[in-house]
Amino acid sequence: MIKMKFLQQYKNLSKEIYVLFFGRIVTSMGSLIWPLLTLILKNKLGYNATTIATLTMAMSILQFPMLLLGGKLADTLNRKKIIIVCDLVTVVSYIICGLLPLSNYSIALFYIAGVFATIEGPSYDALVADLSDSESREKAYSLQYLGMNLGLVLSPTIGGLLFENYLWLAFILTGLATLSSTILIILFIKRLSVEKGNVSAYEEKRENESVFRILRERKTLILYALVCGVGGIVYAQFNYLLPLNMETLYGAKGATIFGMLTSTNAIVVIIATPLITTFLSRLMDVRKIFIGESLIVLGLFGYRFVQGAMVPYFILMILFTIGEVFNTLGHQPYMTRRIPSTHWGRVNSFVNTVNGLFAGVGNIFIGKIVDVKGYDMAWLAVGVLGAVAIILVVMLNLVDKRQFGLLYK
Repeated sequence: MIKMKFLQQYKNLSKEIYVLFFGRIVTSMGSLIWPLLTLILKNKLGYNATTIATLTMAMSILQFPMLLLGGKLADTLNRKKIIIVCDLVTVVSYIICGLLPLSNYSIALFYIAGVFATIEGPSYDALVADLSDSESREKAYSLQYLGMNLGLVLSPTIGGLLFENYLWLAFILTGLATLSSTILIILFIKRLSVEKGNVSAYEEKRENESVFRILRERKTLILYALVCGVGGIVYAQFNYLLPLNMETLYGAKGATIFGMLTSTNAIVVIIATPLITTFLSRLMDVRKIFIGESLIVLGLFGYRFVQGAMVPYFILMILFTIGEVFNTLGHQPYMTRRIPSTHWGRVNSFVNTVNGLFAGVGNIFIGKIVDVKGYDMAWLAVGVLGAVAIILVVMLNLVDKRQFGLLYK
C-alpha cells in the first residue's frame, strides 16, 4: 500500500516531466568526472589545496556572467533550444577531453563544458516550473531530483575505478551520456508549458519589469540568497574538503572511497526522496530548508571526529544525504512560488550566482586553512559556517510568513 502511494504521488504530471526525468537519469549515469575533479587536480596534476580552490574560484568568476546570461536567455528565448545548443557544446568538449592526454588544456575544455551547462541550468529549472503548477511543482522537482540520483548510484564508483588508469574513458562516457539525454529532449519534448490550474498572486506575470524591482519589492528573497550563499559554502565541502581529506588519508585509493561515499549519497536520495515527498508534503518549504541545513551541517562537521574510521564515514554520509533531500525539496519550489513566472530564470541565476560566489570564496578560505593548519581546523571552520547558515535559515522562517502570507493559508 505504501509502495503504491510512493508511485501514485508522481502520477498525473505532464508527459514532458517524465521525459526530463529519464533525461536526468541518463545524464547522471555518465557523470563520472565532476565528483572526481578535485582529485584530478590534486593527484593527477599535482595542485595543492589552495591552488585548487583558487582555480575553482577563478572558473566560478568566469561562470557568473554566463549564469546571469542563462537566466536572461531563459526568460526571453525558447528554453528547449537553449538546452539543446548548450548540451551539444558540452558533449563535444567532453569527448575532446577524452581523446587528448590529460593536461591543463583538458581542464580548460572541461570548464568550457561546465560554463555551457551553467547557461542551460536556468532554462532547465524554469522548464520544469513551466510544465507544472504550484500544487504539483514539488512533486515535479522531486521526480527530477530522484532521476538525477538514480543515475548517480553507480557512476561515482565507476569513475573512481577508472580514475587511476582509464580516466580518458570516463570523459568519453560522460559525453555520450549527455548526448543521449539531448536526443531524448529533441525527440519527445513538444510542449514547453502546461495550463496552470493554480497560480498564486506571487507567480503572476510582470512583463517589462526589471529583476531588481522584483527583488526590491520582495526583500525576503535577498535573505534567501544569503541563506543559499552561506549554506553553499558548507555544502561545497562535500566535493572539495571531503575528497581532499580522503586523498590525504588514502592516496589514490581515496578516489575509490569517495566514489563509494557519493554512490551511498545517491542510494539514500533514491530511498529518502519519495518518503519525504509522500509523508511531509504539507511541511512548508522554508521548514524543510531548516531541517535540511541542520542535517547537512551535522553530517559534514562530523568528519572532523572520525578520521580514518570507515564505518562512520558512511553513517555521516547518510545523515548528510537526508539533509540534502530536505534541502532540495525545500529550495527547488521556493522561488517559483514567490516570484513572477516571467522572472524565474533571472532570479534563479541571481541566487545561483550568490551561491557560487560564496562557495568559491569559501573554498579558498578552507583551502588556506588546510595548507596552514590542517584538516582538523578546516572541519572546525565548516562547523562554524554551518552554525551561521542555520541561524540565517531561522531568520528566513520568521520573515517569510510576513511577506508571503498567502502561501501559509
